Amino acid sequence: MFILGAIIIPHPSLIIPTVGRGREREVQATIDAYRTAAKQVAAWNPEVLIITSPHQIMYADYFHISPGRGAAGDMSAFGAAQTKLRVEYDAPLRREIIRRAEAAGLRAGTLGERDPSLDHGTFLPLYFLQEAGLDCPILRIGLSGFSPLDHYRLGQCIAQAVDALGRRAVFVASGDLSHKLRNDGPYGYTPEGPEFDRQITEAMAAGDFLRFLTMDPALCERAAECGLRSFQIMAGALDGQAVESKLLSYEGVTGVGYGVATFTVIGPDEGRRFGEQCEELERARLAEKKASEAPWVKLARMSLETFVKTGKRLQCLPEGLPAEMKGQAAGTFVSLHAHGQLRGCIGTTGPTTENVAWEIVQNAVSTCARDPRFPPVTVAELDNLEYSVDVLGQPEPIVSPDQLDVKKYGVIVSCGSRRGLLLPDLKGVDTVEQQIDIARQKGGINSREKYTLERFEVVRHI
Repeated sequence: MFILGAIIIPHPSLIIPTVGRGREREVQATIDAYRTAAKQVAAWNPEVLIITSPHQIMYADYFHISPGRGAAGDMSAFGAAQTKLRVEYDAPLRREIIRRAEAAGLRAGTLGERDPSLDHGTFLPLYFLQEAGLDCPILRIGLSGFSPLDHYRLGQCIAQAVDALGRRAVFVASGDLSHKLRNDGPYGYTPEGPEFDRQITEAMAAGDFLRFLTMDPALCERAAECGLRSFQIMAGALDGQAVESKLLSYEGVTGVGYGVATFTVIGPDEGRRFGEQCEELERARLAEKKASEAPWVKLARMSLETFVKTGKRLQCLPEGLPAEMKGQAAGTFVSLHAHGQLRGCIGTTGPTTENVAWEIVQNAVSTCARDPRFPPVTVAELDNLEYSVDVLGQPEPIVSPDQLDVKKYGVIVSCGSRRGLLLPDLKGVDTVEQQIDIARQKGGINSREKYTLERFEVVRHI
């Protein structure tokens, strides 16, 4: 067998009457759509439910699949301990998924469980599915810090395992949408919130799973989205399958987006290999960007790739560098991104070599090999890396945060010999307070300690 169908479902706790205590009527359209989706799943008559949840245990570099024979959960965290349920896990299917994930180079398994009880992102769908009469084993799978394509590939492994064991399976992708829809909502408002929800619900309605893989990471982060990676795994589980898509409801009245959709598999479709399409688009985008890289960035790439491939540093500079790279000394920072996520950033606040060119050569190597937040860059990653190089101006002391501008100035926070630096114009850093706090923490400086501030400008090359 194969995946019979899938649903996207949110997890607002108030839709359970013992939690909402009347407030559930605020999202009645979501509840009605939830019950319609649950009836559809019951009609598919699955032998196993595969549930991905943003509130399951999550690791940056590992897909966690819940271990053991089963689990129980309740809504005590939301004041309704009397509302509880229990499920069994499909252990043979779990083993097959892990085996296939490892064969595909994905780190997945049952290690690192901290809390065996059902998270609310799993509990809410199960509550309505059991209400619809479903009583079958499940698998509970968490998200990760891996790329969209890696989430999609995990979904492919899930589908292959289901097929290998002959299971009738339904995929349940649990996830809210944006958390930033209203000023009076629990998380506030940003313009990116409604825009994210518009784009994602259009993709749901059309069954356009490629959109799940190619959404702008900056938009997603500013929208404070919840379930996108859950949807990406679901898309991979339906790889190569035509689906009938129905967007049953969308609401954002609480300040959080709730979307409910069903996807009925209607047969194979080679045109819906969205992982392959995403890879082609990404290769073309990176090739175009690489062709237009500034000399500063080309030098950083050359230095980094030489070191990763040979273990040796550049011994001489390439011909044709701009005069300002060889005639000026300054601090530089080299930043790496992969799949829209930071992959390394190391630099110097002032010159430590004879000129900017050698500063870049040195810091590119440090970025790929010495950033303590990340493992060393590998050869397999090189084609997917995006670079930027910041050349720093001379820092100047300031007496007040009012003299900062997060778009124009970087900041250095100092306390004795401890220093923390943050570059300007960074994704997700929107206020001076954020900028100072991050720099202070990088320097190991407590908020109660007295510190001094410096600002600097940069020239950013991409």
